[in-house]
Amino acid sequence: MKKIKLEIIALSHSVTHSHNYAIILGEVGGTKRLPIVIGGFEAQAIAVALENMIPNRPLTHDLFKNTLESFNITIKEVIIHQLTEGIFYSSLICEKDGMEYTIDSRTSDAIAMAVRFKAPIYTYSSIMEIAGVTMEDPQMEKPTKAKPEKEKPKTKDISEMSVKALEALLEKALQREDYEHAAKLRDELNKRKK
Repeated sequence: MKKIKLEIIALSHSVTHSHNYAIILGEVGGTKRLPIVIGGFEAQAIAVALENMIPNRPLTHDLFKNTLESFNITIKEVIIHQLTEGIFYSSLICEKDGMEYTIDSRTSDAIAMAVRFKAPIYTYSSIMEIAGVTMEDPQMEKPTKAKPEKEKPKTKDISEMSVKALEALLEKALQREDYEHAAKLRDELNKRKK
């Protein structure tokens, strides 16, 4: 399987999940995006590290980083290696004294650690094929007016919609760059393909 290097594109508050956030990972040098819903604490931990803020007391991820460094352990990379029923699974690839170790991790925690260690984040092409959403070419024709929010389904549950309707909504969500909604639609479509 081919490894694909990812970068953090955006971290935003979830509109549909009141206590969740969405982190958007982008294919380096490509147009595919990988939206992942994460919790508020993990979003804060990632944001603090991205902004190079130093809290008065170490956050849990800072404590873990300090502990690893105290024992001369570094994180070489993070790999998002599995997607099962809408849940991403990740591993921290660590190194100590020339030996490599793999540690299972929640994806949000793995990303928080990758940011702290300035370690690259990867996934496999098979995961990008299933869960990735493709951005439109920015040079392509853009609509002259912003589309109103009414395009999102408000009364009809997506589980009751046809595949064709879901695909149309997915396309509109991608055009609006509403990755969180696109991820839900993608997951529903993937569930039906099984």
